[in-house]
Amino acid sequence: MGQEMLQPRPAVHKVRLEPVGIEMEVEEGETVLDAAFRQGVALPHGCKEGQCAACKCILNEGDVELLKYSTFALSDPEKESGQVLLCRTLVYSDIEVELLNYDEDLLSRSIAVRAFPGRLAGVEPLTHDIVRIAIDLEEPMKFWAGQFADLTLHGAQITRSYSMGNAPREPDRLEFIIKKYPGGAFSTAIAQAKIGDTITVKGPYGSCFRREQRTGPMVLVGGGSGMAPLMSILLDQAASGETRPVRFFYGARTVQDLFALEIFADLEARMPDFKFIPALSHPEDGDGWAGETGFIHDVLRRHLLEMDDTEEADAYSCGPPPMIDAALPILQMADVDPARIYFDKFTPATQP
Repeated sequence: MGQEMLQPRPAVHKVRLEPVGIEMEVEEGETVLDAAFRQGVALPHGCKEGQCAACKCILNEGDVELLKYSTFALSDPEKESGQVLLCRTLVYSDIEVELLNYDEDLLSRSIAVRAFPGRLAGVEPLTHDIVRIAIDLEEPMKFWAGQFADLTLHGAQITRSYSMGNAPREPDRLEFIIKKYPGGAFSTAIAQAKIGDTITVKGPYGSCFRREQRTGPMVLVGGGSGMAPLMSILLDQAASGETRPVRFFYGARTVQDLFALEIFADLEARMPDFKFIPALSHPEDGDGWAGETGFIHDVLRRHLLEMDDTEEADAYSCGPPPMIDAALPILQMADVDPARIYFDKFTPATQP
């Protein structure tokens, strides 16, 4: 009778996170960020692929290796000075890192990342290039409004990251807003999928979630499928009973690119101080548009000049990187505290 060959267990090392004093373990072959997800330590992060710089920190001591990353996220001088990206960092000894960006509220509301089996429950076209899908889970997934998850469509063997578009109070059925790109693998596969097809949802991820029990204005800035996390935040805010002013700025090209207007009209009627402010960059003659025109950051600038208490505001911006890069300096010039500006850049999927 032959003996079963035992696979050697990977070496385990300790990671100490300063200045918060948190310690966790990481296995060889596992990135520091993935180890944090597994153990429910909520570190700042964004794309998880070395493109956005949200998880950049300083390596104080230890032996590490960096997987492939974008030099836009970590420049050569930054790397030479000892900075690393936790989503790209493999560990070969005990290490200590100093977090450049950390959030006590984020750390206190950590949720361990898990995989949840689910099935496709619905596909609804919203515009010519945006669809909303619904996924029924076998068990509820806890998340904070504004977070995202990895979706794996098993029939096509494709995984992509999308933000939840519903409030956390509906954890058994998740909704996602997906923008269709020419040749986009996931959006093409979803269009061909059948109701009932198996989809695994892994999460939650993301630090751009609603901060609770604050009284200053809430400013939401989005474009494209960036609608999803902001809608989740807005619906959660509406259900909370809090009465802070809320302004939702949404950029689109034409009237045909706008959707969910009936939801915003209902919320404007129910919430004490909410306004949805869409802006069209390329309105078409004869479409009857009488609202804001121009790029969303220009419209944002005009309205922020008229707002009170912006120094007490929380701002959330989700969508394409150029839109967020244009909006961030506008928010800072309007005296919004940089520590209270939360954003999620929707970077394109990494190509094989």
